[in-house]
Amino acid sequence: MAERDAAQRTADELELQLLEPELTGRARSAAQRKLDATQTRVNILSAQLDAARTVEAELWAELWATPQAAAWERLGWTREVAQYVRWKVKAEQGDLEAAKEARQLADRLGLNPLAMLRLRWEVAEDEVSEQRATRQRPVSARQRLKVVDSDGLAGG
Repeated sequence: MAERDAAQRTADELELQLLEPELTGRARSAAQRKLDATQTRVNILSAQLDAARTVEAELWAELWATPQAAAWERLGWTREVAQYVRWKVKAEQGDLEAAKEARQLADRLGLNPLAMLRLRWEVAEDEVSEQRATRQRPVSARQRLKVVDSDGLAGG
């Protein structure tokens, strides 16, 4: 974001420079070319930021659906998870330094089996969901119907 903001400031300065009446000829053409290139850079950086935000939101949701999220919540590691998300998205965009940071944070957050072992974390079976699943089996119409003695109803 800082890089995009700096490029935007440069573009704004170039636009002001082009408004000066004494800027003519080659100097004006050079300033216009520089402004065009800078505006293109701003647009590219803005698109990259928008794409990164979307991927970050998806990754954030995925991470908080993992079993490790219960431990992160208990330990108050929300910022650490957020930092991991930022580094991971940058890594997926090809940044090698970000990939190194993301890998280290993944280990600290218990995002792989070895890291979970080091943290002494185990994922317990979710017995409640298993019971819920067995109770919610579809029941056929035949199973819902009750057979009633017709003689007993007629008083006969």
